[in-house]
Amino acid sequence: MIKKLLSKQETKHQLKSSHEYSQASFTWVISLTLTVILLLNSFDFTGGTIKPWVFTVFAVYAVFTVIQIILTLLIRRDLLSQGEIRRSTRMLGCIQLLSIVTGNLFTVAFGFNLIKKQKPPEYSIAVYMLLTQLFVIAVSALNLFKPYVSNTFLPAMAVLLIIAVIHLVALILVARYVKADYAHPGLTWLAFPLILTAITGNIFALVLGINLLAKIRKNGNPAMTRWGDVWVKLTANSTAMSGLFFVIFLFCLSVSSLFTFDYSMAIDNNYSAILQRPSLAYPFGTDNFGRDLFSRIVFGARISLIVGFASTAIPVVIGGVLGAISGYYGRHTDNIIMRLLDVLYAIPGILLAIAIIAAFGANTVNLILALSVGAIPTYARTMRANVLLVSTFEYIDAARAFGSSNFSIIFKHIVPNSLAPMIVKSTLTIGAAVISTSSLSYLGLGVEPHIPEWGNILKIGSTYLETHSYLAIYPGLAIIALVLSFNFLGDGLRDALDPKLD
Repeated sequence: MIKKLLSKQETKHQLKSSHEYSQASFTWVISLTLTVILLLNSFDFTGGTIKPWVFTVFAVYAVFTVIQIILTLLIRRDLLSQGEIRRSTRMLGCIQLLSIVTGNLFTVAFGFNLIKKQKPPEYSIAVYMLLTQLFVIAVSALNLFKPYVSNTFLPAMAVLLIIAVIHLVALILVARYVKADYAHPGLTWLAFPLILTAITGNIFALVLGINLLAKIRKNGNPAMTRWGDVWVKLTANSTAMSGLFFVIFLFCLSVSSLFTFDYSMAIDNNYSAILQRPSLAYPFGTDNFGRDLFSRIVFGARISLIVGFASTAIPVVIGGVLGAISGYYGRHTDNIIMRLLDVLYAIPGILLAIAIIAAFGANTVNLILALSVGAIPTYARTMRANVLLVSTFEYIDAARAFGSSNFSIIFKHIVPNSLAPMIVKSTLTIGAAVISTSSLSYLGLGVEPHIPEWGNILKIGSTYLETHSYLAIYPGLAIIALVLSFNFLGDGLRDALDPKLD
């Protein structure tokens, strides 16, 4: 009996310690969920008919989902029988690469991870970099079915395709010449073009280029930097990387849409196309003014990201500085700063935001300021607690003994070593800022009504829930997906940055 229990525990530990098996299980569950959703949407229950295009997509999704389940069972068998995944099983991962035609990020990413046994973080980053570029190209290409496109559409698409080729070459070279603690010096010539391609908004390219340069510089030195270790842990977390992918994808799409989308489709009234159902010309349909909902959601992502990041960055900086000064000097300085912040903290954040907007008017700048002010005390408290802890370390006493000024000690030694909790907290609260932005816009107290913002779009769609529910469903799903992505990324960063979880 004891031997059976020990055997079961060893089996569970062996499966749990396998990143490929964990990702395979996560992938087939998500893929099956998407398949069921497509199946339900392929039937028109009111008319008793089948939507042929949706049913076709469902059938393709179902095929790759079945393959994913089979691969999961094969990986389980290999791990239990041989202790590792066989080469033949890994090669089957190439089949899942074909699922890119369905847009299923999870199965494609799993396929890339399965076919390579040793995966340095640069390889995973290169995979998501290429997928981001391909997804942006695919979404932008839908504009070909519209009545008219942006004047810069063709040259912009050509640039995006050239960059995609560069990213594909980069992925191949990284897979071949980058190891866990080594990168071929010749890849220096690849790192700089990758950093330049980040101008399209693909932050993965920027991160990959910087990581390559850092790894090349420390070739021969087996010691791993803290941020290198963070990337190792983060890239091994499927949910965190999925969240990071969606955030960077939206950012890249927001930048590229300046040249591939026509803004007039999102703001100009078109009374000949009022309340059109989803089609190739209008993938998400049109609203009560004939405006393309697809274009409005794409341009709305830009507002949500700008407000979310700006309304988080401002309190991080201001609250961080106040918290650092308060925690370092203590006594009277600490009491004055923290008691004033307590007064501000006592006012509910959303109520304070409404009061500021009501007093100064509803526009994007006032919305950012309104959301920022209420968040300052939270970040100040977090930084103060970190500074109080770090100030007790021996290297701070050494800095004082060497005659370093208080300013130098705070901002060169204490603050850099107190940033990890601030980064995690800011990532988690960006999602809350996105929800607050949409909520205030929905109430008419956020972004100006004529600007395509997800809260504004949702407000219009809510009046057509019974007849044209897609007008509310699509912006609502966009808000949910973005907030979940930030939460997944925040959880992954917390796990990667917290040494106690090693």
